Amino acid sequence: MSGRNIALRLRYDGTAYHGWQVQKTVPSVCETVERALTRLCGHEVKAVGCGRTDAGVHALRYCANFRTASTIPADRFPQAANTYLPDDICVTDAVEAPEGFNAILSCVKKEYTYRIFNSRLRDPFLRHRAYFYPSPLREDRMRRAAEMFVGTHDFAAVRSVGTETKTTVRTVHWFTAERRGEELFLRVCADGFLYNMVRAMVGTLLYVSEGKLEPEDIPVLLERGDRGLAGPTVPPEGLYMSGVWYDDPAVGAMMERP
Repeated sequence: MSGRNIALRLRYDGTAYHGWQVQKTVPSVCETVERALTRLCGHEVKAVGCGRTDAGVHALRYCANFRTASTIPADRFPQAANTYLPDDICVTDAVEAPEGFNAILSCVKKEYTYRIFNSRLRDPFLRHRAYFYPSPLREDRMRRAAEMFVGTHDFAAVRSVGTETKTTVRTVHWFTAERRGEELFLRVCADGFLYNMVRAMVGTLLYVSEGKLEPEDIPVLLERGDRGLAGPTVPPEGLYMSGVWYDDPAVGAMMERP
């Protein structure tokens, strides 16, 4: 469709959805957003998301764009769209995007945060918000291992079979670990991610914490590209898309606003 190109910033709790991507028989975030925008704009809307978050994965910052013939001012879209959205999805900002802007193709880097609840006793209120891990974490070893992932590498060893991609080479800009009380927040930023890459990287750090791998083993397993050498794929409920960056000034500024 021709018309205006609107970029949205969203937040969502992914617990009730089978990821962003539209599915034939199960609910998705994209389908829910498209249905709301269609009602709002008065014509069918197709949205493009900045990434394919998996079932149960959340987003603190997410970008999507769509085309519309509607004359609703961009700054009115958040409040107007939210009247048609369920409580677990919220549009927090919107701007007019350039003609050629595409939420996924124009993205220059993304950040995911994995949240681990590291306590002897579980917290029922974090059941869908964090991965409950009752064993002590050796954070010094985990931080050293995380640093080994930084840089441009072939990440075939930490991907699951799924979406096809031309190359498994990616550039990781940072991978950090921060403890806040009983929670550990693992933040990883890259120019792109393979299917289940972050969850496999976190699982590998847990193997390092448990002594099943050494931090210095990371370059070796990346070089070999063998998924069987890395750690397990941790559950989805601890994963959040937490940052998205664009070169376009208007969209970039929207995504970086507090």
